[in-house]
Amino acid sequence: MKKSKEISFVALFAALTAVGGFISIPFYPVPLTLQVFFVLLSGAILGKRLGALSQIIYIGIGAMGAPIFHNFTGGVGILLGPTGGFLIGFVFGAYMTGFFYEKINNDKLRFSSFLFSIAPIYIVGILWLSFITNIEISKAIFVGGVPFIPGDIVKSIMTLLIEKKAKKYLKLNL
Repeated sequence: MKKSKEISFVALFAALTAVGGFISIPFYPVPLTLQVFFVLLSGAILGKRLGALSQIIYIGIGAMGAPIFHNFTGGVGILLGPTGGFLIGFVFGAYMTGFFYEKINNDKLRFSSFLFSIAPIYIVGILWLSFITNIEISKAIFVGGVPFIPGDIVKSIMTLLIEKKAKKYLKLNL
């Protein structure tokens, strides 16, 4: 029973990450989406291993061509494009969120841990954006990082407020 429940919730969070990409505000070269919220929530609710797995599945399905990336796009070309590094960073972000949630039982410290959990998304994403578009790292930070910081702080607050209620409602003991 436990394995089937884990599989179901991993699939659910892969799907929720896709839905987060459909809620998109065009912004070049990286759109504003709710995906980071679901990445953080997957790690907070499922833990490091299953949270990361949900993101690997999300990326894998999208890479195979399913239109589940931002703005209903799909295919390996998206992973090789300007936003590909951010998508790959989701795996590390979910893993780190789960890691911190397993170690920290204090809401203030957990909120701080979100900033560390978002860091790999930014690092991998900005480095890839710089490489693929052939722009300086400083410009990649300006266009692929700085504009998203306020929204990601709000997404972190939302995750902190929702995760406990979601765990209780879903009766999760993974």
